[in-house]
Amino acid sequence: MALTPEVMDRKIEEHFGFEARDDIDGVLSTLAPDCEHDVVGWPDGPSVGHAQARKFYEALFADLADSRTECVRRLYGEHFLIDETRWSGRAVGKPFGLEGGGRALSFRMLHVLEFTEAGDIRREQVWLDFGAILKQLG
Repeated sequence: MALTPEVMDRKIEEHFGFEARDDIDGVLSTLAPDCEHDVVGWPDGPSVGHAQARKFYEALFADLADSRTECVRRLYGEHFLIDETRWSGRAVGKPFGLEGGGRALSFRMLHVLEFTEAGDIRREQVWLDFGAILKQLG
């Protein structure tokens, strides 16, 4: 399979769709078995493999709800894409150690995704606009 921008777009949209439904098994199905998942600044650091990624998503879905993403722009390269997204939803738990209280939350995210030859996500690195998160929840 050729990793065209359209193929990468379908995979990331599938991934975001599973996230929006809090479907951990679905999210994991978009990731390579030996994936590296790295939310920069996450206290536990990067996770490797499905078992560690599952723990991350269990915590994330307990803290954030009603997830919606809006693509701002994407840049493509050979086997990778960079995605600028605006996330919005509600902080229902303690996201990033901050009391959510069910409040609305919106922030920008930058995803750097690397893909396997088969089109699965091999590496997902996420950068968050933590200043916006602190302003809303801090």
